[in-house]
Amino acid sequence: MPLSKISGRQKAAILMVALGPEVASKVYRYLKEEEIEQLTIDIASLRKVREEERRAVFEEFYQMMVANDYIAQGGIEYAKEILEKALGTQKAFEIINKLTSTLQVRPFDFVRKADPSQLLNFIQNENSQTIALIMAYLQPEKAALLLSSLPPEKQVDIAKRIATMERVSPEVIMEVEKVLERQLSTVVVEDYTNVGGIQAIVNILNGVDRSTEKNIIEALEMENPELAEEIRKRMFVFEDILTLDNRSVQRILREIDNQDLVLALKGASEEVKNKIFSNMSKRQAEMIKEDMQYLGPVRLRDVEEAQQKIVNVIRKLEDAGEIIISRGGGDDIIV
Repeated sequence: MPLSKISGRQKAAILMVALGPEVASKVYRYLKEEEIEQLTIDIASLRKVREEERRAVFEEFYQMMVANDYIAQGGIEYAKEILEKALGTQKAFEIINKLTSTLQVRPFDFVRKADPSQLLNFIQNENSQTIALIMAYLQPEKAALLLSSLPPEKQVDIAKRIATMERVSPEVIMEVEKVLERQLSTVVVEDYTNVGGIQAIVNILNGVDRSTEKNIIEALEMENPELAEEIRKRMFVFEDILTLDNRSVQRILREIDNQDLVLALKGASEEVKNKIFSNMSKRQAEMIKEDMQYLGPVRLRDVEEAQQKIVNVIRKLEDAGEIIISRGGGDDIIV
């Protein structure tokens, strides 16, 4: 069957099968539940795929990825120019058309490319809503630097606005862009643009210094306890144990119930398991491994609950000053 006759969902199914179960399972982690269900159905109903079809799907996927990289490097025109030289005008046109949804100029692109110190001077006199909107489009690391540099009272207001921001109309974005940078391309999407939200502020707060984070969380707890708790729950995830030093891991293990640890490790990566096992006695590690083996299959929900219990212990120990969680903003190091 010609590639043009194969639907997008069928191509995705072919690609997943060709990638193999190990790689495909990693891709699944980034999909929504309904996408996983549909893709699984498509894979299950997939007929035998000929080698030329498989190669054609791989080639198209590769070209799309390369085109996305070119766009990230130098924009649409740059990508089009390179693709035309490599593949010809017609092929380049086809790829560009397929990537239409990706080719929108990202709002506040000039802000994303600006130096953080210059950017601070650029936005610090803007109102909190404008700053929050801009930060929601920034890389979390850059947004964290900016948030840490703002006055404490403004930090809380901006953090709250980002966390509660859901959708912003293109008209509002265009108006803010015109005020901030006349040369910036306007947003051409017709629908509303998803921006901000709790995960956006979590990503930013994970990069700020500890004092900034505490100031924001404590103020939010007074003003909006539910929002503060939701942000706090996402601030440190179980896999972040890899970032802790060995002494901190050993301290945490003394506070954790073995049953919770066994459940939590059932869904952990090999790197996390090795980190945990290397910080306990050989005998204890063997006992935990045996318990994991005897436990058999477990529900994902139970694993996540156990991991969250351990994360809560980690957060309490950090608040008590017994362990230090490394942050992008940089905590003071005592030597």
